[in-house]
Amino acid sequence: MKKIGLVILAAMAFIMGGVINAHQVSADTDPLHERLYRVYNPNSGEHLLTPAGWEVLTLEKAGWKSEGVAFYIPLTEPPYSGYPVVQRLYNPNAGDHHYTTSDFEAASLLSIGWNNDGTAFRFPVAKANTGVPVYRLYNPNAKVGLHHFTMSSFERDSLIKAGWKNEGIAFNAYTK
Repeated sequence: MKKIGLVILAAMAFIMGGVINAHQVSADTDPLHERLYRVYNPNSGEHLLTPAGWEVLTLEKAGWKSEGVAFYIPLTEPPYSGYPVVQRLYNPNAGDHHYTTSDFEAASLLSIGWNNDGTAFRFPVAKANTGVPVYRLYNPNAKVGLHHFTMSSFERDSLIKAGWKNEGIAFNAYTK
């Protein structure tokens, strides 16, 4: 019984330590911004964006690869007054996620069977005319991982050369 208690305590410390470390603001970041992580699934080719450090840890245990911080978002609480809000949606048939600041696009996807990942996976992004562009690309040859989001113009241009379609700027965010 004592051994089980120690195992549970150790697991909780590991999980909580990961969550705290994944969200703590260190001296090398702006205290007004929070990290948004990018994780890659080598089996499906999908990239996932998440503000939740615990989700990164959970997905890594399931075989996903952490790609670190994708960009930074405003450190603010809901309802994110004055900030555009990205909604994360999930297609249960294809196993794909999509991100949009458009309520119309979100409603359209929900109407054809996508799920809203909920308020824990909604996040604010930079206000208009601030931050750096986050580009949205579309892969017409994929069934999962159809869209990709990146701040890197090099990554964007490389994907365009590989046949992806440039959909322009999805929203703005912050660099380090």
